[in-house]
Amino acid sequence: MTAPQTLQVALAQMCSADTHQANIATVTALAAEAAAGGAELLALPEVAGLMNRNPETSRQQVVAADADPFIAACRNLAAKHGLWVHTGSTPVLGPDGRFLNHATLIDTTGGIVAEYDKIHLFDVALEGQAPIGESKRFAPGTRATLAQTPWGPFGLSICYDLRFPYLYRAYAQAGAVLMFIPSAFTVPTGQAHWKVLLRARAIETGAFVLAAAQVGHHADGRQTYGHALAVDPWGNVLADLGDAVPMLQLIDLDLGAVARARSQIPSWGASPPDWFDPSRIG
Repeated sequence: MTAPQTLQVALAQMCSADTHQANIATVTALAAEAAAGGAELLALPEVAGLMNRNPETSRQQVVAADADPFIAACRNLAAKHGLWVHTGSTPVLGPDGRFLNHATLIDTTGGIVAEYDKIHLFDVALEGQAPIGESKRFAPGTRATLAQTPWGPFGLSICYDLRFPYLYRAYAQAGAVLMFIPSAFTVPTGQAHWKVLLRARAIETGAFVLAAAQVGHHADGRQTYGHALAVDPWGNVLADLGDAVPMLQLIDLDLGAVARARSQIPSWGASPPDWFDPSRIG
């Protein structure tokens, strides 16, 4: 069967709270709005289900993925509205007792099509700010995930993964036509790098990029940048949600643009030449 050549997505922007129930209420409204607008897929931001860095209160709420109330709510909403839902991510309890930054792709029956745990953790030291160490509470994921959908393969990633282009190149070489990059970018890095990195990943791979985002001042004290973006395979920005919250924008994707971009500039499919040996650079 030939894959559909169009996809209407609903790109979401949130200011997630530090409890599941508050975020479930927000997503319930966003899903209803997306379905009413005719969307086929709802894309949510990183930590859409729970944004809570308090060690005590987060530990009281975070459970394994199969018991997580936010993922369960998203499955119910997908089935209720006949809508694909990408949960962005939510923290779940991993096998070693640390959290996993966990994404789920859900189909119109409420079934789980694919799951992904954030591989590259945000351990950085920004000028003028205390160091940020995601790995203090979170374990890294161990595998990339290419989800099979009616529209073609979709590559799953989360936020800081954005800075590691080899992941997206591998997805493109495996046939991905769309990359999910849900995020909760800090304001300094967002202002400096957000848009240019997202456009670069789209251009390098000749794929669509959907980057739902967190924005604003959060209950746990964090501030996020916003500007959820949708980018086409030529690097054109199709949507920029600015700093509005909660916010939803419907976007029609022409999936034929992937083949057109890749046929014009086929660099995404190239492998390193035989003479390229990184160990000899110096």
